[in-house]
Amino acid sequence: MCTMISKQVSIAGSGKGREGWFSVNQANVSYDHPFHVPDEHALNIDFVNEALGPGARVAVELSEQAARSLVETILEVLNQAEAGGHLV
Repeated sequence: MCTMISKQVSIAGSGKGREGWFSVNQANVSYDHPFHVPDEHALNIDFVNEALGPGARVAVELSEQAARSLVETILEVLNQAEAGGHLV
């Protein structure tokens, strides 16, 4: 049995929902039972802007391996951008 693990982080970005693009200012990251991924547990990420109401949410559920691959890929891309002088 797994107890839900949950963290929140402030972010700056945009997400696309049913009504189009909106600003996101928080990510809720948890490890818990998923709704759609056919695994017992998943890494769940909700990108939200609570001030805009429940429609301002983009949710993803990832398997453990997919989450680790995504983290590695994000870091690789940022490192390449930094090495190329594209980040300040």
